[in-house]
Amino acid sequence: MEIAVQELNSKSQHQNLSLIIRDTQRDPLIAAKAAKELIEEKKVKVIVGMETWEEAALVADIGSRAQVLVLSFAAPAIRPPLASRRWPFLIRMANHDAAQMECIADLALSYRWKRVIVMYEDDTYGGDNGKFTLLSEALQNFGSKVEFLLVFPPFSLLSDPESYVHEELMKVLDLQSRVFIVLQSSLSLTTHLFREAKKMELMGRDTAWIVTDSVTSNLNSVDSSVISSMEGNLGIMNYYHHNTSSYNNFYAQFRQSFRLEYPEDNDLYPGIHALRAYDGIRIISQALENVNDNSSNLLKNISGSNFTGLSGAMRFKAGELFSTPTLRIVNVVGKEYKELDFWNANFSEEIAKVLGKKVMWPGNLLGTVPKGWAMPTNATPMIIGVPNRTSFDKFVKFEANATEPVGFCIDLFYMVLAQLDYAIPHKFVEHNYRGSYDDLVYKVYNKTYDAAVGDVTVLANRTNYVDFAQPYAESGLSLIVPSKYEDSLWLFMKPFSIELWVVSGAIFIYTMLIVWFLEHRSNPEFRGPLKAQISSALWFTFSSVFFAHGERVYSHITRVVVIGWLFVVFILSSSYTASLSSLLTIRRLESNLDISSIQQRGLQVGVDDDSFIRNYLINVLNFKSENIKTFNRDSSYTSYFKNNSIAAAFLELPYEKLFLGQHCQEYTATTRTYRYGGLSFAFPKGSPFKADFSRAILNLSENGDLKKLEEKWLAPLRECSTNVTDSGVESLSLHSFWGIYLMCGATSAICVLLYLIHLLRTFLRLQQVHEASMTPSQKSVWKKTVRLARYLYYGEFEIPGRYPTMAQAPVIDEWGSSKWEYASPDEISENHHHISSPA
Repeated sequence: MEIAVQELNSKSQHQNLSLIIRDTQRDPLIAAKAAKELIEEKKVKVIVGMETWEEAALVADIGSRAQVLVLSFAAPAIRPPLASRRWPFLIRMANHDAAQMECIADLALSYRWKRVIVMYEDDTYGGDNGKFTLLSEALQNFGSKVEFLLVFPPFSLLSDPESYVHEELMKVLDLQSRVFIVLQSSLSLTTHLFREAKKMELMGRDTAWIVTDSVTSNLNSVDSSVISSMEGNLGIMNYYHHNTSSYNNFYAQFRQSFRLEYPEDNDLYPGIHALRAYDGIRIISQALENVNDNSSNLLKNISGSNFTGLSGAMRFKAGELFSTPTLRIVNVVGKEYKELDFWNANFSEEIAKVLGKKVMWPGNLLGTVPKGWAMPTNATPMIIGVPNRTSFDKFVKFEANATEPVGFCIDLFYMVLAQLDYAIPHKFVEHNYRGSYDDLVYKVYNKTYDAAVGDVTVLANRTNYVDFAQPYAESGLSLIVPSKYEDSLWLFMKPFSIELWVVSGAIFIYTMLIVWFLEHRSNPEFRGPLKAQISSALWFTFSSVFFAHGERVYSHITRVVVIGWLFVVFILSSSYTASLSSLLTIRRLESNLDISSIQQRGLQVGVDDDSFIRNYLINVLNFKSENIKTFNRDSSYTSYFKNNSIAAAFLELPYEKLFLGQHCQEYTATTRTYRYGGLSFAFPKGSPFKADFSRAILNLSENGDLKKLEEKWLAPLRECSTNVTDSGVESLSLHSFWGIYLMCGATSAICVLLYLIHLLRTFLRLQQVHEASMTPSQKSVWKKTVRLARYLYYGEFEIPGRYPTMAQAPVIDEWGSSKWEYASPDEISENHHHISSPA
């Protein structure tokens, strides 16, 4: 202030600012008394200063009554309602603390700290909890929470501050969170706090400390020993430009004045309060240039200020600084602090990525973010609760004289540890077998166990107490019942659908007729009466279904038809055999036994005695408690099923798979309709291990290691590995075979068409040769049609003037023999047909 007053007085010929200084010792009553004295005795026009809001509020009351302008360097943590009406002559040269609290919450979110410990020094009147309220809300919005609050009384009230601080810090040693946030502290308390925390090893490699502007603003005015005790801290400071010419000029004058008063300190820099003090005097000077000493417009002129000062933009609205604050994030390294980056409310990038590996954390930890959690050590290993007994001990069990449990869950736990980039010293503790899984979860909640490893089901009510890692197995309610064969008189018809049977019969008859038509003229086995011909064709086609046909096929073109038919027969018979085999071997679930029928008939059901399912059946599915039996071994289910003590059993999906994998021939399961959250490991709320374990389980699932582990521990018996438990096998439909039917039908049709074309051409040549000897009546359409029909059926061509005989046309012999030879029409008429005289 003195620098600003001297500078402004030297530049102005019309102003002579007089500075009267009073030390309030940060005491609101002393500040109020000093303000009243300055107003009544010194007749001051403006009161400037007040580093705490408690001081500013009392002084503003006195100034408002006397209509004296009060320029405060402090602002309340939460903007008070109707502040401009209550203190009309108060101008606040500071922002409220919401931005700082959001910045801290953003740090916690970015570094995945779910629980924090908050500390602050209370004001003299016990009302400084606004910052804590803002921080709690900001953390909650980002998914974190305050695990413990530590409130120190004002330092002036402590007779033995070192002992008191030590006793208070002892309270946090038993807590697991190691993220400490100091909201407000005087310089004296800050010195004792960090020195004691370092002695108690609360500044180690697993800890993180964040301090607000109330602490960092004093770093420029403390000696190096105090700063060194805070090494690794992250600090929040108000951002201001320190590379401008106006700042450099001020800094030169500041150092010169400071050296005259404190010659032994040469490395100190002006803090935000010093810059605001300079800007405050400048605001007053500019406002006085346009008004007289007695003008009532001084407040209006100051409120209308608009310039950029050393501490930032100077614009006011409703009596407070109107600008979005930009904050600096600093890191205490060695005996100094360094600026890492800046932050504001519009910051969109993840702050951890922006800071990168530049942060030096407590314990000289560089490049690795502290977990913010009391990490296990060899001296204090992680205590892991493990179920002493499960109904299906493939998941986890304690064997006699064994030092550690074994099972699927234990192997998975060690596979997860191998995925982590840090070691977790641990100790398995047997959870009493009489305790339920809810009791196991509760002991994680009350810190008896640091985690629970086993087949713990994720349920909504359990998530209120603990955090679960990524589930390693799905879960759902399954109904197990004894399996039965499906007996049916017409089971042999079920492999094919009705449409497929009909079409198969049609293609059978179609092929039979085609074979008869192609063979009956040339093949003696297909000659004789029509009934005998059809019988031979039918027997030939039917026996070909079993590849047992013995009749010889004369025509090459018939062989093509038969080949297509045999291909169809092969496909159909193979499919029929496979489908019928499945139907004969599959276990069919009794259709009338489901949850509703069990309840209506009052049948007994079995469940695990330590499972939540019993309560679920009673409270959700409305089963009667007397109809529920509990078991503690998987073998109990089979024995109770065999003696008809229970009609069904309710198991979770992982247990169902394991049970049916051992007893697939005797039992089957219904479709699962009630789903749960899966099986997982439980951790205390806010534990950083949850995220690391979840990521590791996902990696194991994606790379196939989890599947291999399931095959090791949960694989079914060999005879059950391919067992089908679905209660319905669909019949084969026409849709699956229409392609081969189309091919067979088309092939037969083409062969018949070619055969008919050949016969027609031969008939026309014969007709042409003997046309001259025909009478007009023999040339009629009817006679030609009759001759064509007799030719196609008998192979006989009636020549006028000759006796008709049954003779095989030579052309037919050519299509039916193994060698095809050409015969001329003359040879046909001379050698193979008898001429008859007309009647």
